Amino acid sequence: MFIETESTPNPATLKFLPGRSVMPAGTADFAGPDSAAASPLAGALFALPGVARVFLGADFVTVTKTDAIAWQSLKPQVLGALVEHFLSGRPAVEGRTDEAAEDVAGEDAEIVAQIKELLDTRVRPAVAGDGGDIVFRGFRDGVVKLHMQGACSGCPSSRATLKHGVENMLRHYIPEVRSVEQVEA
Repeated sequence: MFIETESTPNPATLKFLPGRSVMPAGTADFAGPDSAAASPLAGALFALPGVARVFLGADFVTVTKTDAIAWQSLKPQVLGALVEHFLSGRPAVEGRTDEAAEDVAGEDAEIVAQIKELLDTRVRPAVAGDGGDIVFRGFRDGVVKLHMQGACSGCPSSRATLKHGVENMLRHYIPEVRSVEQVEA
């Protein structure tokens, strides 16, 4: 099994491409070992020294490391854990992961649908290319709340991406949007 590796804008995060489906539907973000109980894959990765965060995308896995370890020593261990997992035939996630509730006023349903459509068609593919995801969390009083996952979580350029890229695009197409804020889970 051959797994490609790509760098991301976040120097603490690498993107691993196993050449097969990782998550058949949706994504899963694990901020630490305690949140990985439903994922044999994330659990195996957190068992490695220095793994701080694991994100599972449609066809990729991003791993964020701590500053205490170098990629030179961690990368081969991650590759080994990924190969072992995919050869085992186990799913990346067993059961459903909990989705956070959205903060939306009922009268904003049409605006929210437009926001989600733009995020799904224009933003998420680009963010996935960098090893992450952006998830809608709410819209109230003109403020869009988004959660950054994977390589984008903690990335030095994520705030600029939100303010200069996502916010400007949403404001251009949807006049009711005043600003975009990043929220944690």
